[in-house]
Amino acid sequence: MVENSLIHETSPYLLQHAQNPVDWYAWNDEALQKAKNENKPIFLSIGYSSCHWCHVMAHESFENEDVAQFMNENFVNIKVDREERPDIDDIYQKVCQIATGQGGWPLSIFLTPDQKPFYVGTYFPVLDSYGRPGFGSICRQLSQAWKEKPDDVKKSAENFLDALTKTESVQVPSDLERTILDEAALNLFQLGDSTYGGFGSAPKFPNAANVSFLFRYAKLSGLSKFNEFALKTLNKMARGGIFDQIGGGFHRYSTDVKWLVPHFEKMLYDNALIPVNYVEAYQITKDPFYLEVLQKTLDFVLREMTSPQGGFYSAYDADSEGVEGKYYVWTKSEIKEILGSKDADVFCLYYDVTDGGNWEGNNILCNNLNISTVSFNFGISEENVREILKSSSEKLLKHRSSRIKPGLDDKILVSWNSLMITAFAKGYRVTNDVRYLDAAKNCIDFIENNLFEDGNLLRTYKNGVAKIDGYLEDYSYFTNALLDVFEIEGDEKYLNLAMKLGDHLVEHFWDSENNSFFMTSDNHEKLIIRPKSNYDLSLPSGNSVSAFVMLRLFHLSQKNQFLEIATKIMKSQAQMAAENPFGFGYLLNTIAMYVENPTEITIINTENSDICNSLSAQYLPNSFIVMIKKPEQLTNLSKFPFFGGKQFEEKTSVFVCKNFSCSLPLKTVDEVQSHL
Repeated sequence: MVENSLIHETSPYLLQHAQNPVDWYAWNDEALQKAKNENKPIFLSIGYSSCHWCHVMAHESFENEDVAQFMNENFVNIKVDREERPDIDDIYQKVCQIATGQGGWPLSIFLTPDQKPFYVGTYFPVLDSYGRPGFGSICRQLSQAWKEKPDDVKKSAENFLDALTKTESVQVPSDLERTILDEAALNLFQLGDSTYGGFGSAPKFPNAANVSFLFRYAKLSGLSKFNEFALKTLNKMARGGIFDQIGGGFHRYSTDVKWLVPHFEKMLYDNALIPVNYVEAYQITKDPFYLEVLQKTLDFVLREMTSPQGGFYSAYDADSEGVEGKYYVWTKSEIKEILGSKDADVFCLYYDVTDGGNWEGNNILCNNLNISTVSFNFGISEENVREILKSSSEKLLKHRSSRIKPGLDDKILVSWNSLMITAFAKGYRVTNDVRYLDAAKNCIDFIENNLFEDGNLLRTYKNGVAKIDGYLEDYSYFTNALLDVFEIEGDEKYLNLAMKLGDHLVEHFWDSENNSFFMTSDNHEKLIIRPKSNYDLSLPSGNSVSAFVMLRLFHLSQKNQFLEIATKIMKSQAQMAAENPFGFGYLLNTIAMYVENPTEITIINTENSDICNSLSAQYLPNSFIVMIKKPEQLTNLSKFPFFGGKQFEEKTSVFVCKNFSCSLPLKTVDEVQSHL
């Protein structure tokens, strides 16, 4: 078996291509220098391990001996895992958007030897078909153009570069007022699907930050329709096929408007961002349904995405045995065989399982019936129905785990792990399940012990190797996660590290001319531009999270530089967020907190669990709740203005501060409530 240089990489995506006949290189100095020395154009292919069309293009083109031979003779071929190198992906995705009006993966880009793009697309079939030019003929035409008309190719590349530079343009600042939130909420609401929840039409993606914003706006405005829409979205998702009904966890997106047929890959970041919505829904409604979805999802991550050292893996593929969704779907006869006909009848009615199936002859489990309907139908108690559903789910999950599993991408990314820490911290607050808090703390320890080098954060870890300088999202998400755990634990080590990383962000990532953060630090590898990420899409943008983090750090430290930076980011993007809220959900949540002026709540001495639990169970989105368990914690924290002048008390006492004035120590649940 011939191997190319990708065999020395750690990324599962790159390793998938290590035995292609294409002479692939990773993005490194050797490959970039080779292109210059040999004056060959670069073919750059960007994807990720659980990307279906990446697998298709690899099979059709990169495993084809004739195509590979032509590629090797005429190009320097480079493979990039977008999850390892979001900077490279961001730059060339923007080029693809400019050129074709759309982007996606696999991303296929032809570059001059100095990395400037001159031809770009996504998936290409190997032969001309579907109105798309075939990959083989594209390679031939572009190779010929480079040899015969290199000046034309370079001119085309310069035009792309000019257009790309303009996308990084300056925004006109606007005031941070309530009207920004009003306009954003109405614009976002108009994008909503009033029947099935969610935004837009198929394919439908979970948009966690936008759901959070609707909850915040409902509380701010007193308009219940925003809450109702957000809850409808979460109900429909949790009852649809996008949610793994027996195993827990959410799939990437729904291919239809009803949330029934998912694209079956499971990403760590979705299973970190979405649970926070269910925490909020539970706090608002106290409905145990939301708590159950939260617990099933966090338990799935503990069971199937947690490494022995405490880090979290990146993704599960959509396919197993070459078939999408095979691991997750059922036939009715199979369920009857496993459960026996009596329990199977109850299970199949509740989860909409039929002989004909609801997808390609198989059944994706989903739920459109209340337990009371099933109970009435079979003449048994609701409690009995619940018991049957629970035991049946456990049996089916056990059976399913003996099937061949989808491929696991087991690299550990700081940014996605940080989102997961936040989810476990927030999950702990409403469940008091100590496993969740332990998972959050263990992951922080893992990152501290394995992903720092000379005080700098690295991005990715696999097989004992940590590498690639951390990006804005790694620093900002991790700082946010540290603060989430600090608020629960009251341990100064988390706050000290968060402060240090906040200072590092300002020193190495801040662009003072344009009032936003760069995606890469000032000592990162230089690419054709220094990219920025401003949009909250499947992941919140580094700038939105940084603004939120700076606001939190300011309230704890009263260091004005943090507040100035947070407000500059918010002001520079507020108008865009109001007009296009779909792409700015996380930023809008940060603006809402700023406009409302956060409430600072300190619980000193946590022995009265009634007071602690009553605060944790409430929906208080624009507040910081810090718990201090021991006298020495308060002593260590007294250097921070947030804790100045507070004494440790014999009994649990709560201080509520807002608009620079603080309550006296409050000793009962009722006293605390009257101040909120």
